[in-house]
Amino acid sequence: MRKKAVNSLERLQAVLEVFTEDRLEWTPEELMEELGYSRPTLYRYLKILKDSGFLTSMPNTGFTLGPRVVEMDYLLRKSDNLILSGAPYLQKLTGRYECTALLVRWYGEKILCVDSISSSREAISSYPRGRPMPLSRGAIGRSIVAFLPRRNLVPLINRTLDDWQAAGAGDTVEAVLDGLKSVRKKGYAVAHGEVTPGVVGFAAPIFDAGQSPIASFSVTIAQEHASGSAVEDIGREVLLAAGEITAALASHRHRISGR
Repeated sequence: MRKKAVNSLERLQAVLEVFTEDRLEWTPEELMEELGYSRPTLYRYLKILKDSGFLTSMPNTGFTLGPRVVEMDYLLRKSDNLILSGAPYLQKLTGRYECTALLVRWYGEKILCVDSISSSREAISSYPRGRPMPLSRGAIGRSIVAFLPRRNLVPLINRTLDDWQAAGAGDTVEAVLDGLKSVRKKGYAVAHGEVTPGVVGFAAPIFDAGQSPIASFSVTIAQEHASGSAVEDIGREVLLAAGEITAALASHRHRISGR
């Protein structure tokens, strides 16, 4: 269910939020029906977004996302300290294994890849950079959710219990929580073929200063390269990388605050 916008900024933002992987283009008439805006209000917002480059359109066609989004993505890559701090570890793990290594950001109740490198002949990931991932299926979501404070975790599981049930993670909130305890104890999550068949996913959380998870460092690797003792070896390396990225982020914050 779409959150009701209550002020002009939220109504403007809502126009951008209707664009999804399943719906990449909208006509003004479709936007009016979807958002419930009057024609003058919608056209005012469309003009603002088009003039600023966030939306674009051709004559007699619908609106799509515009070039300003690409420009901001470039700036994000240059400024996001998670990407900057994590890049050496993406290189390191893909140099050691034939795999795909990913940095995955947690925001709101979504997770999505913000950077990745692959050394496999075929990129072993169903979720490339920028595509939101399922929270309840696979190692990445569990590596973040397992480390949330209980006061945040329980309401989240309650809201998304159907998804956890569909993923086979448990039929009740308590059953899901019990499954997450093992992830918390080990420090990282492992998933066999849950997102991509024939692929094993490893993921460990990256924390902020308050020790709340903000991201995950992950490796996905073909099943034949992740069996026996290799499972624990890769898991430990992923956990170590996530810990060192957490430390690098903390060091950066201390440098900034000390200026």
